[in-house]
Amino acid sequence: MAGGMWGRPRGAPVGALTLTALAEGIRARQGQPPGPPSTSPQPESELESEVEPQRAAASPTAGSEPFSRPPAQEPAPAIPHQTPQSSWEDGALEDLALYAAACLEDAGFAGTQATALTLSSVLEAQGEQLEDQVRGLVRGLLAQVPGLAEGRRRRAVLRVLSALALEHPRDVVCALLPCSLRPDGAAAELWRSLSRNQRVNGQVLVQLLWALKGTAGPQPEALAATRALREMLAVSGCVGATRGFYPHLLLVLVTQLHEMARGTCSPDTPKVWAPSYQGPPHSHASCTVEALKALLTGDGSRMVVTCMEQAGGWRRLVGAHTHLEGVLLLASAMVAHADHHLRGLFADLLPRLHSTDDAQRLTAMAFFTGLLQSQPTARLLREEVILKRLCTWQGNPEPTVRWLGLLGLGHLALNRRKVRHMSTLLPALLGTLGEGDTRLVGTALGVLRRVLLRPQAPVRLLSAELGPRLPPLLDDARDSVRASAVGLLGTLVRRARGRLWVGPRGPLRKLVLQSLVPLLLRLHDPSRDTAESSEWTLARCDQALRWGLLEEMVAVAHYNSPEALSQICQRLVQWYPSHVPSFLSQTQGYLRSPQDRLRRAAAVLIGFLVHHSSLSCINQDLLDSLFQDLGQLQSDPEPSVVAAAQVSCQQVALLARTQHCPHCWRLLGLLRLPHLGQHHAHPAQLPPVYEDSPFQHWSLAGHWDCSGPG
Repeated sequence: MAGGMWGRPRGAPVGALTLTALAEGIRARQGQPPGPPSTSPQPESELESEVEPQRAAASPTAGSEPFSRPPAQEPAPAIPHQTPQSSWEDGALEDLALYAAACLEDAGFAGTQATALTLSSVLEAQGEQLEDQVRGLVRGLLAQVPGLAEGRRRRAVLRVLSALALEHPRDVVCALLPCSLRPDGAAAELWRSLSRNQRVNGQVLVQLLWALKGTAGPQPEALAATRALREMLAVSGCVGATRGFYPHLLLVLVTQLHEMARGTCSPDTPKVWAPSYQGPPHSHASCTVEALKALLTGDGSRMVVTCMEQAGGWRRLVGAHTHLEGVLLLASAMVAHADHHLRGLFADLLPRLHSTDDAQRLTAMAFFTGLLQSQPTARLLREEVILKRLCTWQGNPEPTVRWLGLLGLGHLALNRRKVRHMSTLLPALLGTLGEGDTRLVGTALGVLRRVLLRPQAPVRLLSAELGPRLPPLLDDARDSVRASAVGLLGTLVRRARGRLWVGPRGPLRKLVLQSLVPLLLRLHDPSRDTAESSEWTLARCDQALRWGLLEEMVAVAHYNSPEALSQICQRLVQWYPSHVPSFLSQTQGYLRSPQDRLRRAAAVLIGFLVHHSSLSCINQDLLDSLFQDLGQLQSDPEPSVVAAAQVSCQQVALLARTQHCPHCWRLLGLLRLPHLGQHHAHPAQLPPVYEDSPFQHWSLAGHWDCSGPG
């Protein structure tokens, strides 16, 4: 169409002069005074001879198609009065836009300016609201773009759109947004065209930002604005137009992800995402993530995108329960690789911390917490103000807020080489260890470990404070908490190695011996992280207390070697005879574990400890209790547990026989265990023999596809 009837007539003048004449002709038809003078620098006397032919060429005749070239002998001013108003309906504005584009084929910058003036004059002449007319004109351009071949005419149409956006950016954006809800290549091309125009792209981006953050707007409008932003930000150089509102745009996109993540769990989600909105919620989330990536990449922060991809940050950002973790990862990546935006982000976050909208407030709190890792950024506020805010969060009834406050305290205390604010940090960390929220306890353990790794860490103080608090966490039902607690103990022992508090009377030595049985049994933990952490911690204990049992511990950890476990028990009984009753009592508690592998491991450990013990170490009541609990395992549903309990019962009976315990012998007969002859005078003559464990171990040989020892 653009190359046919709506093309520029041969020999007709082009550029600002033609367009100005067109505008004056339209005003004359409406009975209005002439419009503003032409933007051409030529004098009025020189223009007079050219304006009339241009009016004749541009004005429609009464009986012909619009914008056709009238006969030369007909005076142009007399004809428009015969043209009815309805001729401007049903696509007349779109035709006008195409004609203006055709006139711009040979026009330069002055022609583009004249286009904006001409089209504005036409729209005002209709006597309707200007925004409605602009939107109709943009829709007409959008409808005609797919039919135009690549070349000067297509580029001219895009310049018309840019000229309109320069004068009416809000109306142009509002007209294009509904077309962005569906996969429309023409709409995407128009957005990219606006993005390449440096005089327009900043205004358009601001309008898209307002459309995105408007709380009163419907969800489809936010999706359309996100897709438009993705198209515009993907154009090289467009991100520079966001200078001045870059932090605001970044926070709005991240907050939108939070709102979508929360919305996926609400019952109203199917109502919001109707089929007409082209796809499920994850399509909106993916658009937002792509817009974020384009924003960061266009600003030269490609490393932030890479770090997020490696750490799984983008996946966490769109998760309903992991969004704030993704925000923390994004803040950490920006602290490391995009510090030039931290001040602007920090300043933009402060008012959001008091927002009544949960998604906006929690996202801002997570960003605020993450940015405290940057020492220059944290200096923007007085530390007393930050500490007061974080302590207030600690008293909040919402676990998520307390979690962010605890993380913030850790970042603030550790953002320099030396640990600071210990009088505030340590009580908060120790008090959190008894919380029921997994994130809170895991965060407290992680911050304590980071504190221990710093120079001049208060190792003696932490050894005394963690003594009564850490052992219960070694048997916590939550896998992540259990693994973190075991790792913290290993870090504590490593930092205290060679110091006085690991000596015979030191508090850390007592903590290690109290934790020894859980560490040995957790080598068989169903959680791989806990099993590997237990092995690492036992190696640190062996090094600190100079046991020389590292090889045996590795054999137990990876090959479930009963011979190695027997040697470990023999040394422990020999070195710590006064702790043998405590070792046995702790192991006895694991006989009631819901995990089959732990019940079997506890039964085996009891057998070896009893085998290497003497009567002076174990009293009669403990022997009776052990024998009863081992006897109850005879009805265990796991056959390997039953077999191990039978062997350990024999060891308890052998030791009890030397004390003439009739109760144990009676139980031995009731359990129908093998008869022990009188010639077995000492337990050492009957070493326990256990069947191979049927449970798979986390062996390093399996990591490398290597077979175990033959």
